[in-house]
Amino acid sequence: MRAGAAILGLLLLGGCAADTKIPDQPAMYLDLAQAGAVLDPQAAAIMISQYRQNNGLGTVAVDLDLMKLAEQQSQAMASRNKMDHDVKAPLDKRLAASGYPATLAVENVSAGYHTLAEAFSGWRDSPPHKANMLKNGVTKLGIAASYAPNTKYKVFWTLILAST
Repeated sequence: MRAGAAILGLLLLGGCAADTKIPDQPAMYLDLAQAGAVLDPQAAAIMISQYRQNNGLGTVAVDLDLMKLAEQQSQAMASRNKMDHDVKAPLDKRLAASGYPATLAVENVSAGYHTLAEAFSGWRDSPPHKANMLKNGVTKLGIAASYAPNTKYKVFWTLILAST
């Protein structure tokens, strides 16, 4: 009787597991150069936090206000087909205009990378971008990737790291 109950329980659990969809690929390898693709900010925070921890620094967490600012910057670059920190305004002015109380903030922008893994690798291999990712004292991040199919780069990236 107990064995029958145990088997029934396992079958029920197995049925629940079958409903769980396993992603086709990790979020860091999702091709963002296609309509409807969505960047996973939590995957970015984990990736950058692990990199920071490997270099003796603290972790960073996703901040919704920084996410909005990063999205605005990426969309501005995409709509103008121009990769530039100041396409809307310099970072400090954008932060002030939004009311974000940053005591420290840095920004990486890039274009042409189709996946989070590519963007991260590009930033890691560029001394000024690497320095930003390894900035001591930052605790929060906002990240965005905007797809612009009719542009040279296709995807425009913004990473803002800050503390309040």
